[in-house]
Amino acid sequence: MPLQRKRIRPVQIPVTFYEHPLSERLRFFLRLECLFGQTRHCLRSESEQDSHTCLGNLLEILHVIGRVDIKTEVVKELERIIATLEPLAQTPGVNHDTLDSLLVTLGGLKSHLRNLDSPIAQELRDNEFFKLLLQRSGIPGGLCDFDLPPYRHWLQRHAETRIADLRHWYGCLDTLRLSVDLILKLIRESATPVNCTAEGGIYQQSLDSASPFQLIRVTLPEDSPYFVEISGGRHRFTVRLLQASTSERALQATEDVAFQLSCCAL
Repeated sequence: MPLQRKRIRPVQIPVTFYEHPLSERLRFFLRLECLFGQTRHCLRSESEQDSHTCLGNLLEILHVIGRVDIKTEVVKELERIIATLEPLAQTPGVNHDTLDSLLVTLGGLKSHLRNLDSPIAQELRDNEFFKLLLQRSGIPGGLCDFDLPPYRHWLQRHAETRIADLRHWYGCLDTLRLSVDLILKLIRESATPVNCTAEGGIYQQSLDSASPFQLIRVTLPEDSPYFVEISGGRHRFTVRLLQASTSERALQATEDVAFQLSCCAL
């Protein structure tokens, strides 16, 4: 009887990513991605505390998108990426089905945002319940339920009712969330990680100003004793590896530390 060969899958080492945006637009997108992820996680729970956290995240999202014309910023980024990808149709070896599907998705998101008659999430801003919470959310501890009887009443409602409300409010941000998620995914995938070494815990690199670099990513093993600080801009950046500590001031590594670097440009 012939021996059967088992296919051995490579072991995936858990890693931690550290990112540094090179534009204010990307900074806003990363903040929104973080808040969307936290909101989505809390939606899985039926507890009052998670409903409170979820609603707090929704209010933070409204504060973030209220600082800029977020619709214009997202549309501009979608248009920029579409203009970058369309010429790839003439490049040999490109999967045209994948490219066409991606361009259709990007175009659909852009059209949907452009055709909105009102600012993103205006439905939430016009909601009397949300107006009350927004007024208090800028105050430290302002969402304590003893100050807000209507909010206290809402928190006491059955879990199914609370979650249904949260899902509806979260759904008002779907087009923004899908756009931000896709933009960041494409930017991150635009670069192949390269192996680098921070000599004495520090690494510096210049960037070609003619290339549209938008994001610096550093990857370390999850169990690394170091964390990463990235500083700089579109022309030059610095990576510092520091000893992690929760009780003392972080000190820069004194040894050479290997890491992976991605300079994302799309």
